Amino acid sequence: MLWCFLFSLLLVAADQAVKYLTVLYISPLEQVPFLPDFMALTHVQNTGAAWSILQEHTWVLAAISALSCAAILVALLRPFVTHPLGRWSLCIILGGSLGNLIDRVRLGYVVDMLQTTFINFPVFNIADMSIVIGGILFCIYIIRYYDKYEGGRNDRYGNRYLGSRRRRSSH
Repeated sequence: MLWCFLFSLLLVAADQAVKYLTVLYISPLEQVPFLPDFMALTHVQNTGAAWSILQEHTWVLAAISALSCAAILVALLRPFVTHPLGRWSLCIILGGSLGNLIDRVRLGYVVDMLQTTFINFPVFNIADMSIVIGGILFCIYIIRYYDKYEGGRNDRYGNRYLGSRRRRSSH
């Protein structure tokens, strides 16, 4: 469990370091070639979420980030998610959420810098990648492992619970 939290902190540190270097060396809206015909570095001050959702509503996005971080911490500290894939995916999401939350609270916007040049896609950052990758891994966990590890639990009377529905055990 400690390794999981340390990995979250490593993601936050990497995200904040890249954002710091972006602000230090690239002017806002300046584009610097990074990987030819694939990706460029573009300094963007994003007051919304992807595709300009909730633009200029930084406090709403900060509140959502803070609540999601709290929910993830509860899920990790309580035995809600016990399978390693589920726990690691939540730690990856936590690192990304904290990285963007720090920007929103400290700056009033999120620093984005990674821009794909082969397709038209919103500029993003390491925290965004962490949230997406962690989300994909969590979906795999839900589809593949949830029922086996967390989905069906017995109460003291032998009743099994799957989600919010209660059913009798087949023992």
